[in-house]
Amino acid sequence: MPKGEGKVVAQNKKANHDYFIEETFEAGIVLQGTEIKSIRAGRVNLKDSYARIHKGEVFIYNMHISTYEQGNRYNHDPLRERKLLLHRKQINKLIGETKEAGYALVPLKMYLKDGYAKVLIGLGKGKKKYDKREDLKKKEAKREIEKAFKARQQM
Repeated sequence: MPKGEGKVVAQNKKANHDYFIEETFEAGIVLQGTEIKSIRAGRVNLKDSYARIHKGEVFIYNMHISTYEQGNRYNHDPLRERKLLLHRKQINKLIGETKEAGYALVPLKMYLKDGYAKVLIGLGKGKKKYDKREDLKKKEAKREIEKAFKARQQM
């Protein structure tokens, strides 16, 4: 967890399963009126979301922020594209990295920090099917070791 991270609102658990995350960036996000209220209520889904660079700016797509119940006619579109706020140097670095084949910008988690909504995006390289199987085997072996260690301590 990055230093000073606040309350985690949503996490993309599938991202670590599908990608090797090489580098992470913390980005602010441009929101409309009722979106922050839905985020504070924890009504966010990052499951199928992704980020892209368009005309020198980073946008996040398919991030679902549910409509706010008391929002009446001022409510937002749940799946609209939202602009991410990054420094120019970071965007230029991401442009160079994502031009390589197999690299993608993946939202990892959304959290509240000092009253602002932040998105942690990762520069990920897609995993092959055999990589995913290997990760599952490692995870299962680790679980078995911890289980055996716990049983041994209880004796």
